[in-house]
Amino acid sequence: MNAVLLSGLLGVVMMFASFLFRTKAPVRILAILGTAVLLVANVLETKGIHFFHIDTAAFLSFSNYALFFNSIAIACTLVFFLISSKDMQRVGNHYAEYFALIFFILTGIFLVTAFTNLLILFIGIEIISIPLYILTGSAKKDLKSNEAALKYFLMGAFSTGIMLMGIALIYGATGTFEIGKMNVAALQKSNLLTGGMLMLLFSMCFKVSVAPFHFWTPDVYDGAPNVFTSFMATIVKVGIFVGFLHLFYSAFEPVSVQWKLWMAILAALTLLVGNVTAVFQQSVKRMLAYSSISQAGFMMFALVAMNETAHEGLLLYSIAYSLATIGIFGVISKMSDYSFDGFNGLANHQPLVALCVTIFMLSLAGIPLSAGFLAKFYMLKAVIQGGGYMWLVILGVLMAAVSAYYYFRVIQAMYFKEGPNHFAGISSFEKYVLVGICVLIIFTGLFPNVIFGWLYF
Repeated sequence: MNAVLLSGLLGVVMMFASFLFRTKAPVRILAILGTAVLLVANVLETKGIHFFHIDTAAFLSFSNYALFFNSIAIACTLVFFLISSKDMQRVGNHYAEYFALIFFILTGIFLVTAFTNLLILFIGIEIISIPLYILTGSAKKDLKSNEAALKYFLMGAFSTGIMLMGIALIYGATGTFEIGKMNVAALQKSNLLTGGMLMLLFSMCFKVSVAPFHFWTPDVYDGAPNVFTSFMATIVKVGIFVGFLHLFYSAFEPVSVQWKLWMAILAALTLLVGNVTAVFQQSVKRMLAYSSISQAGFMMFALVAMNETAHEGLLLYSIAYSLATIGIFGVISKMSDYSFDGFNGLANHQPLVALCVTIFMLSLAGIPLSAGFLAKFYMLKAVIQGGGYMWLVILGVLMAAVSAYYYFRVIQAMYFKEGPNHFAGISSFEKYVLVGICVLIIFTGLFPNVIFGWLYF
């Protein structure tokens, strides 16, 4: 509960900071310090130190798993602020409000990871979604940003209606919103339950851009300001995935036979659509949008497997995918041309930045010694242990090989082609942050037991 209340409070504080501070530097420092305090508070709660003793009336339950993921989300947000907070200044005049919206989104993520009642799941999803609509359209003078926000809002409202209908059908079948009291095993042949499960499945797939519910993703990610695309494609996506896993594991595991094949088909379709379409993109930003769809396909493996390895793998995937994507978008935000040609010769102009981008791309591609490799390995291992879906494992390996092509196109452009310098420049501190992200990616890939040792403290 520490993180939920403090993140909401920090959101309110940042709203007041917009007129308390005349310059932007104190706003940025306040947001970074607030995130650090939030991380410490959540870690303390993981260790059993609670700032607030509130009876949640069986609406929320903060398990060790949820608290650990919350720490990952806060830590990645801190990294995001360190590398990208200055770039947020160029989006518009409402600098402090951008931080406020991000803290409110974190509040929603914390609710989604710890819900025990379907109503809290809905509220958490909406607390995440509404600020995202605003951030997507925050570049008011950019028509692409306005179009992306409108598409996101309309599609999001539609998926919200589907989610509410699914919750209503499940309530009609079970007589309760509490996932711990749903006796779904006795209702396996209930049409109400099956219909509600499918509607919840479809709405959650929309939120995490799983094919064929992904059509909004490329336009929204491409149209949104670069700095906010980084946040919504990483921390938001993996946060909703944790809630997705929690929902189907805790509520519908007794009837998993009914939906596991659906999960496998959706994962396979997502891998195919994401990777094949990414190959034909000419913009690195749009390529990363389709890449995020393919990464969602790998994260769907956790829902197919539903075992301990899947839970561990999703945490590892959250770290690997978030850090690498935040890092690469931190670079893209400082470029005047983010097509593949815009990266031509970057190694000559900015050798350290090019090296960091290379490590980010290698991790996203799943090359050994990186966190991305281990994350994909855990997902494949989880499905193998679950049994019965070897075809999905083979497809996952093939699609990982396909993804190497478009990730390596960026590396090829940086090191083997010549071109003008499209990189606007970077401060020494931001270079240290990029290097720090690279170190974290390699360290996690080499010593994952340190991460899991913290989980099973």
